[in-house]
Amino acid sequence: MRTLGGGMYYTDLKVGERFRTVDRTIFEADLINFITCTGLQEGLFNSLEYIEKHSPTGKRLVPGALVYSFAEGLLVPVTIQGTGMAFLGMTLDIKAPTFVNDTIHVECEVTEVRPTSKDPTRGLVRTMNLVKNQRGETVLTYDPLRMMRGRP
Repeated sequence: MRTLGGGMYYTDLKVGERFRTVDRTIFEADLINFITCTGLQEGLFNSLEYIEKHSPTGKRLVPGALVYSFAEGLLVPVTIQGTGMAFLGMTLDIKAPTFVNDTIHVECEVTEVRPTSKDPTRGLVRTMNLVKNQRGETVLTYDPLRMMRGRP
């Protein structure tokens, strides 16, 4: 019986391949849970008084770390669940603010695929991930390099 939700094998991926995730709205509860869990007690995130008087936007900003975490949550179940072996590094760039009630999705392009030097049953895959909001604006980009299994 086939199991749904499994990841992709590096040997099935091609440079230039593109895909997109489903949407995810970031709710007030998500922000509160995230800043409570991480300890990000910053006025921009947890003080309506500060936001009203000092924020350049006057709206509830969402930390870039939350946006990145949600992007990974959208990608991992369909890309590397069961086939991912290691997260090796990335660069991350926040392009625009994200607010409570924004809806995000991730557009992913495979930019590098190659077997590891020691074991061809394992490969290195780099993607360029664009996190976009409901207006189509790119709010965050990152390019993770991951070690993944090859097709058995």
